Amino acid sequence: MRVVMPKTLQETNQNPPLQAVAESPLICITGIGNELFQAIQDPVFVVTPDGIIIDANSAALNAARKKPSEVLGQGICKIIHGGSSPHLQCPLEAFLLTCSSRVEETTLPGLAGEYLLTISPVKDKDDNIRKILLVARELTGDEMRKADSLRTGQMAAIGELAAGVAHEVNNPITGIINFAQLLLDDSDKDSLQAELLSNIVTEGERIALITKNLLSFARETESGIEPISITQVIKDSISLVKHQCKKDGIKLQIEYSENPCQVQGNFTQMQQVVLNLLSNARFALNERYPETSPDKRIDIRCLVLNEDDISPVVRISIKDSGTGIPQGILKRLFEPFFTTKPAGKGTGLGLSISYGIVQDHCGTIKVDSIMHQYTNMIVELPLMGN
Repeated sequence: MRVVMPKTLQETNQNPPLQAVAESPLICITGIGNELFQAIQDPVFVVTPDGIIIDANSAALNAARKKPSEVLGQGICKIIHGGSSPHLQCPLEAFLLTCSSRVEETTLPGLAGEYLLTISPVKDKDDNIRKILLVARELTGDEMRKADSLRTGQMAAIGELAAGVAHEVNNPITGIINFAQLLLDDSDKDSLQAELLSNIVTEGERIALITKNLLSFARETESGIEPISITQVIKDSISLVKHQCKKDGIKLQIEYSENPCQVQGNFTQMQQVVLNLLSNARFALNERYPETSPDKRIDIRCLVLNEDDISPVVRISIKDSGTGIPQGILKRLFEPFFTTKPAGKGTGLGLSISYGIVQDHCGTIKVDSIMHQYTNMIVELPLMGN
């Protein structure tokens, strides 16, 4: 078989760039085209616009640790993300339907790493898009640190926006509540007017609570900062949820560091973080295991890391074996009003508030999760006295 190279590539005598390869009709056919496809060192998937995998190179199969029969014909989200929740559409699969191009840095647990994912639609001779090329290049350590810094900056910007919106809404809603309450006090208690005014007060107070939570997410206060024991924070938090966990058949496995886990912080705020993470873990376990199960457990650890280094930290790890979190939405977990729970089951403020609290304590909060396997929430705070 003789392959005629495009004229521009013949003239330059260079290997075709990735985009040129993606648009080449040689890809995904027999002969030399398939040899080139298999020779690409990065994982490459060819999918339909609705996300069904129709081809994958050797690098993709090796990274996924699967045979061709286990990959071809499957949804791309199932292979590279580990699946999605029934009530949430995978953002990647939703984007593929637009038949557009995109380059993004993302975690792909199905390929066991952090990748730069390039999405390239492929037009056929009739100018229709029936195939889309996905190329995943593993990120280097420097690129991963840069991506983390960018995400931190984005969350800070969201925090400032949330604080601004909350301040703007807070004043007028307070006025509405007060005026409605004055009219309610002068109304006949059994009248329709009193009922409507009571509803206005109730809904206004609900809005006020939401704005309060938004301000908590974007808090910039250091009130009540003192030496606290994270071990004691966890023990007190567990005492509050122990009865609920026992009722749900959830086992708690706890490990504390032998060394003091003291940090500079606010005890109540840190307890709020731990309680929120425990609540999310309990919800995920009950979703996956409605009845009792030996795997229905939460592993709680509080350890001191890098004690001999200049910057030792206290690490809180709360890991559950519940439903897991769809990989495509992990980056949005800490955004205000974003929730993985079904409609009516959550406000989407718990993790965003926890993020703000941890940031105020000069710490970090991260999530590691694989669908239908586990979710591990990790909080790290600077150890006091070093």
